[in-house]
Amino acid sequence: MRKMLAAVSRVLSGAAQKPASRVLVASRNFANDATFEIKKCDLHRLEEGPPVTTVLTREDGLKYYRMMQTVRRMELKADQLYKQKIIRGFCHLCDGQVRSLLCNPTDHLITAYRAHGFTFTRGLSVREILAELTGRKGGCAKGKGGSMHMYAKNFYGGNGIVGAQVPLGAGILALACKYNGKDEVCLTLYGDGAANQGQIFEAYNMAALWKLPCIFICENNRYGMGTSVERAAASTDYYKRGDFIPGLRVDGMDILCVREATRFAAAYCRSGKGPILMELQTYRYHGHSMSDPGVSYRTREEIQEVRSKSDPIMLLKDRMVNNNLASVEELKEIDVEVRKEIEDAAQFATADPEPPLEELGYHIYSSDPPFEVRGANQWIKFKSVS
Repeated sequence: MRKMLAAVSRVLSGAAQKPASRVLVASRNFANDATFEIKKCDLHRLEEGPPVTTVLTREDGLKYYRMMQTVRRMELKADQLYKQKIIRGFCHLCDGQVRSLLCNPTDHLITAYRAHGFTFTRGLSVREILAELTGRKGGCAKGKGGSMHMYAKNFYGGNGIVGAQVPLGAGILALACKYNGKDEVCLTLYGDGAANQGQIFEAYNMAALWKLPCIFICENNRYGMGTSVERAAASTDYYKRGDFIPGLRVDGMDILCVREATRFAAAYCRSGKGPILMELQTYRYHGHSMSDPGVSYRTREEIQEVRSKSDPIMLLKDRMVNNNLASVEELKEIDVEVRKEIEDAAQFATADPEPPLEELGYHIYSSDPPFEVRGANQWIKFKSVS
């Protein structure tokens, strides 16, 4: 009898140690998937576009939620570190915008300087990203790239010159995909502020002539720096800017719309038809950069309205909870785990040492014998090691 009571006591004490929310989640039967209607894309030179219904599995939903929360919290932490003067220089945050196109890992992606979120979704850790922002040795570019120059496998940055990444995406990456005969595409991103540049139209032309597998993606967040699109562009139909290139305009605040549109565009390019243009209608909560308060050219009420009605994380959360794909308690657990991950990464990013001066010339080439690099004047020499 005593043994039986002891066994019961152990079971009860074990259950008491588990948080009530975990016990509740474990005992609840969730749906495996759910079907959702999504906004129809506006089309240009296309007879049909992405589907208007899509299936979201519970597994994918939880993955997307964690991913978006991680990017959001990481950007908020970067904001905090910048205001504490731990992060220096340029810093452009992306919270508010969906930062995952959910493309194949073997596909290529190149973007402008609002790149932290894409860097994370392409496989790098929060720790590597924050350490790069603080200029530490454990950063993804060894602390020498900073906010605008982060790289991962098949991810080519992070480019500081407005619009300059577009010809690179078409002329190097997409051309290489076709030349090598690989079933890969290049996603080339730029903002509405860069969309009026001549080099982008030159890239359109060459990509169409050579039928390159390039998805041109204009992230229209409604403001190029501090200028609204209506004041900067005679035509704000960015998805039609390719003229002879087919295009589609997508609800960029809905991760399911973005997912289906990206799948559609990738399939189009892989079929050998050439390039396609996507306009993602999105919004950023922060200013253009950390030097921009973001409220001199738009009202606080406008920002709050977007937050309350169109926030990407809120939309996904509501869908999952209302369709029994997840519970509020389960999503709160993910929030807690994400916050801890961000805090741990921030501690690493502030404690990790800076790279020593003698490594300033390192990693210019990937595999090359050591050579000397001239410093700020001819008498200063740095050794370059691959």
